Amino acid sequence: MEPARIALDLDAYLTRIGWAGDRRPAPTVETLRAVHRAHLTSIPFENLDPLLGSAPSLAVPDLEAKLVRGRRGGYCYEHNTLLTAALTALGFRVTGLTARVRVGAAPGMVRPRTHMLLRVGIPGEERRYVADVGFGSVGGLLEAVPLVAGTEFHDGSRRHRYVREPYPEGLEDLWVFQAFLDGSWQDQYAFTREPFEASDYGVINWHVATNPRSPFQHTLHVQRTALDRHLLLSGRTLVETCSDGSRKERELADNGQVLRVLAADFGIELPPGTVLPD
Repeated sequence: MEPARIALDLDAYLTRIGWAGDRRPAPTVETLRAVHRAHLTSIPFENLDPLLGSAPSLAVPDLEAKLVRGRRGGYCYEHNTLLTAALTALGFRVTGLTARVRVGAAPGMVRPRTHMLLRVGIPGEERRYVADVGFGSVGGLLEAVPLVAGTEFHDGSRRHRYVREPYPEGLEDLWVFQAFLDGSWQDQYAFTREPFEASDYGVINWHVATNPRSPFQHTLHVQRTALDRHLLLSGRTLVETCSDGSRKERELADNGQVLRVLAADFGIELPPGTVLPD
């Protein structure tokens, strides 16, 4: 993938996510899982650039300036492009994929492929893993898991699995990523193993950030994951979901309170004078 060819300040990235593991051995699944978990719990998901009228850059230096050195987050293309550069620097083999998000879709609805995820190879191991630090949702991965169908995975406090669905005759089956939520298995997104390149993500990123019909154009979506809870700010509604499934919800009074919550609870600081749309 093109972003991986641009040097990332790996030391600064690992400091940002708070991971101080040993980088000297060959890449291992333990390192992959640890870096994935540290990234996810350190850098928030947010769509503030599209909401404020711009498409975020996916160039690694810009991602480093925003997500690593700045007190900001990003959405799937930013997170997973940054993770691609970091994992590649650590010696992993990374392939970009895209998925159709199913969360919130009506039965039978086929959404476009607008979500980025990663397939990761470990030298000397045949099995491939899925890494995805850009989904943001309470149903997303905490740690990378093997791309194996029909097996339940416990990644941290979360439960996930992949199931297969037939595609039209002659084409590869769909892989459907599911999370166990509220007592049942729920589809999160569906994908194939077809590789996607930086130029593909550039087009999709531009569409999602600038299309007037994109939900990221109109509503604030900010999420932060911890090992024991998940925070979601949608518009002015703040929802805390704990690992036992309990939820707390409250409405923020105004955009001034939204900015204070972004800084205090999500670790996001915007330039002075930033005005959020009502």
